[in-house]
Amino acid sequence: MDPIMVLGLAAGALTTIAFCPQLIKTWKTKSARDMSFGMLATFCTGVFLWLVYGLLIHSIPVIVANIVTLILAGAILALKIKYG
Repeated sequence: MDPIMVLGLAAGALTTIAFCPQLIKTWKTKSARDMSFGMLATFCTGVFLWLVYGLLIHSIPVIVANIVTLILAGAILALKIKYG
């Protein structure tokens, strides 16, 4: 595997798993009061656009990282809507 792709996959993995602690905390406490709806909605939109970009340029690291990030951030956004 190309070292540049490995770098991209590592960067994507680290920035993606950064959402796991917040998602777990929000799920356990059933509270998303400290999360900004505007920030989450804007972030999810941006991640979706990065995903589209990755698909257009056929970049596996960009595609994979943004699919997983969109799922995690979208779950936090859904919990924000559910729990406020």
